[in-house]
Amino acid sequence: MVDDIFATIVRLNRERGLTVLLVEQNAQLALSVATYGYIMENGRVVLDGGPQRLLRNADVQEFYLGYSAGGARKSMRDVKHYKRRKRWLS
Repeated sequence: MVDDIFATIVRLNRERGLTVLLVEQNAQLALSVATYGYIMENGRVVLDGGPQRLLRNADVQEFYLGYSAGGARKSMRDVKHYKRRKRWLS
């Protein structure tokens, strides 16, 4: 069902030039169809940019995509204490 919704959003954007504001917790999926993205924490924008720029961002990779600095997947146990390390939450 999610794939169908995203396919419809992409189709409407391409065929009709429709602008869509998409709020999605799955960062990988959202950035795969976005032309521009915003990362929000506690109701405020903390990062923004093109999808490729955001996907390359080390913080996005670690905190939202679950990858370590070496590119390996991290366990949720390792990621759950992320707030103290996020530069934008200081």
